[in-house]
Amino acid sequence: MNQQANNTQRGVILALAAYTMWGIAPIYFKSLQHVSPLEILSNRVIWSFFFLAGLIFVTKSWSRIRAVLRKPKTLLILVATALLVGSNWLIFIWAVNNNYMLDASLGYYINPLLNVILGMFFLGERLRPLQWLAVALAACGVAVQLIQFGSLPLIALALAASFGLYGLLRKKINLDAGTGLFMETCILLPLASIYVLLIADSPTADWAANPASTNLLLIAAGVVTTVPLLCFTGAATKLKLSTLGFFQYIGPSLMFLLAITVYGESFTADKGYTFAFIWGALVLFSVDGIKGHRQAKKQAQTS
Repeated sequence: MNQQANNTQRGVILALAAYTMWGIAPIYFKSLQHVSPLEILSNRVIWSFFFLAGLIFVTKSWSRIRAVLRKPKTLLILVATALLVGSNWLIFIWAVNNNYMLDASLGYYINPLLNVILGMFFLGERLRPLQWLAVALAACGVAVQLIQFGSLPLIALALAASFGLYGLLRKKINLDAGTGLFMETCILLPLASIYVLLIADSPTADWAANPASTNLLLIAAGVVTTVPLLCFTGAATKLKLSTLGFFQYIGPSLMFLLAITVYGESFTADKGYTFAFIWGALVLFSVDGIKGHRQAKKQAQTS
């Protein structure tokens, strides 16, 4: 029992660390606001590759990489997940550095609700009444933007959709996070290298002319990308998925607070209505999750 309690305690600490790091990541990207989003993305891919390669070398995990290379179908899906996660990173970096952090946080609030819909369409999962109501409230939140501006919150929807589809495809191939991300960075590495070495013509593309602080920040992209993911993976092995799910709102909540308190983004009435609908949907979604968890626990005890 003590061992289980210790594992749960470690899992909670790792989950808090992962989602807190994801939530405050905009501070890092804001410090690189003078660098173009494509350049930041390319460096993120390149330095993540080296950081992950080092971890795989230290942990002697090359056998997992070789196993993936022998599966053409898995490699094909990894090409799709690499493009999706690359797109997600690019949209997020652009949104943060162009003062659309509220839209980015909205996207990650919508994501768990979108996951439910994707599960229904692609995994044959059935929605429970409270889940249907949560999805309907979220749709009302999006409709507020459509009615107010005559347009959809495209940044939020693009972030939610790209990350949702990424999660769905990764679930299908069932790879551990480290191996999967390393393979994805390998796939994106040629594109990132070509952009940095041959295409980028901004002042910051010349590392010799950059201040050391800029170069160090670009190199740190590998750590910023990988460390929270490793914390998340560690938490996922120690906590039940239903427990882990309750930590997922820390990230967008921190982004939301940063946007309105530190970076001065305007929280207009229409955004207030949209967030109110989404937060209401997430409350229902969480209540449904707690009920489902308790029912599963009772069934396990009686069987």
